[in-house]
Amino acid sequence: MKSTTLFLLFITSFLTVIGQRAAPDKIETSAGPLTIQPILHGCLVLSWNDKTIYVDPYGGLKALAGIAAPDLVLITDIHGDHLNPETLNAIETSKAKIVVPQAVADQLPENLKSKAVILNNGNRITEGGISISAMPMYNLPEAPDSRHTKGRGNGYILNLGGKTVYISGDTEDIPEMRALKNIDIAFVCMNQPYTMDINQASSAVLDFKPKIVYPFHFRGQNGLSDVEGFKRLVNAGNASIDVRIRNWYPEY
Repeated sequence: MKSTTLFLLFITSFLTVIGQRAAPDKIETSAGPLTIQPILHGCLVLSWNDKTIYVDPYGGLKALAGIAAPDLVLITDIHGDHLNPETLNAIETSKAKIVVPQAVADQLPENLKSKAVILNNGNRITEGGISISAMPMYNLPEAPDSRHTKGRGNGYILNLGGKTVYISGDTEDIPEMRALKNIDIAFVCMNQPYTMDINQASSAVLDFKPKIVYPFHFRGQNGLSDVEGFKRLVNAGNASIDVRIRNWYPEY
C-alpha cells in the first residue's frame, strides 16, 4: 500500500511539472522535426534526428523531469545559471559529450571532466553528426572586470538538418552578433544589468534578421524584461521576423 501511495505521489508530481512547462515547438528540417523545449531561464532542450541536446542545464532534476537523457550538453559560461553542478550531477550523462569553453572545463565537477570537449570562440567541431561553432559573447564596453569578458564564454551556432540555430549566451549587442547571416532560429538574452535591454536586443535582431527569434534568459535584478515590448520593437522594424514568446519561468 505504501509503495502504491508513493508511486501515485510521484506520478502526480511529474504531471504537475509537465503541466507547468511550456509546450514544445516543432520546426521541420531536412532530416525530420526539430523539437524545441523551453526549460528555465537560459536552459533549453533541442531534440533532433534521435539526438537530445541540453543547453545550460539548470534548475535541478525537477526542471528536466520527463526529458530524454542528453547526447550533447552545451554550456556557455561559468556562472551558476549556466554551469550548474547540482543539475549536471543530477541528470543522466553516461552517453553525453559536454561541449564547453576552456573556462568552463576548468570548473567542471571532477567526475565530468573526462566528458568535456573544449571549444573556444571562433572554432567549430562536429559531434554526433551535428556541426557546432563557438561564437563570442561579452559585455560592452569591453573591460577586464566586466561580468562577461570576451573569450571566456561561448554563444553557439548549430546546424540541424539545414536549419541554423544561434544561442546567444550572456552577451550584449556585439558586432559579431549583428554580423550573423542566414540564422533560422535564434535564442537571444535580455536581462539587465547582466546582458542587454530590449532596445539593444531588438536592434541587434533587426540587423541579423533571424527567421524565428525566442527571447529567453530575461530575468534580471528587477524582475522579468518586457518581452512583449521586445516583440513590438522587432516587428515594427521587420514584420516578417517570427518572435515567439514562451514561458521560461515555470514553477518547478
